[in-house]
Amino acid sequence: MLSACRDDRQEDFFLSENGVKIHRYDRLQFEASVLNSFTSLQKMNTNFPHATKLLIEDVLAIGSVDDEKINDRLCAYYSDTSLVNLMLDVEDKYRDLTNLEKELTRSFLRLKKELPSMPIPVVYSQISALNQSIVVSDSLIGISLDKYMGEDYPMYKKYYYNYQRKSMNPERILPDCISFYLLSLYPFPWEQNHRTLFDVIMYRGKIAWITEKVIGSKGLGFVALGYSAQQLEWCNKNRKQFVDWVNKTNHLERTDPMIIRAYVQPMPNSVLKNEVPPMIGVWLGMVYIDAYMKKNPDVTIEQLLNNTDYKGMLMDIDI
Repeated sequence: MLSACRDDRQEDFFLSENGVKIHRYDRLQFEASVLNSFTSLQKMNTNFPHATKLLIEDVLAIGSVDDEKINDRLCAYYSDTSLVNLMLDVEDKYRDLTNLEKELTRSFLRLKKELPSMPIPVVYSQISALNQSIVVSDSLIGISLDKYMGEDYPMYKKYYYNYQRKSMNPERILPDCISFYLLSLYPFPWEQNHRTLFDVIMYRGKIAWITEKVIGSKGLGFVALGYSAQQLEWCNKNRKQFVDWVNKTNHLERTDPMIIRAYVQPMPNSVLKNEVPPMIGVWLGMVYIDAYMKKNPDVTIEQLLNNTDYKGMLMDIDI
């Protein structure tokens, strides 16, 4: 049972011989809405109350889970023909999640060794109606399989730009689960006075760097940012020139949201040139973090996550 609070059984469940089990909540959604299965609808509410509350109130935003007519509204929502077809395509593409479960098991066990006090999440799959890709709440992760059908999926071409579809491939599920879970456990300290671009790229770079270390990577940005070999080649070839340019523009000290978005968001922008890979600021943060960790091999990942003195970290680092 998924709930807002952890219980002692969850740890035992996760560390069983089968490792991480992805609960197929998406199949209950299909059975309840398309096949009019009252039993499946009951299971959604009784076996997965937290996931259902998140779906209704946060993901779909169609009302309160306590509304006496909310079940009818939920089933009517998913009875739309396009959503029915989407659910059928999801079932066809994701009949078996065994490989993903093994990857999640391996990655979360590695992360658990670095962060012993970290709560192990319960994981479930859902259909978000093309809303949020990953839902994180307490020690719960919901994977919206309908957001990972592949960038060439026909429905995506109707509603998303090319740069958006790049993040909707199946291989993005694992790094998204790890990074979004870390982001929830170690949120950005917005209450601090200094929220410059430098603060943001160091924070985002730290999360991305740890994600790649946990999963394994062929190069900084390859896994966490989904960079291609060509994009990595551009970054490595132009690193010094780009760093010099960034320092010359004084962008790192800026708090302008438009400037920050240009460096950390995947969308095209007018601040950086087209040939610059998206999220170049996050990649640059990863480079800084990588240099710091190589020079300080005794620093643990837990210490890194808790350290927000980014200027102090880079005082003796030469990039």
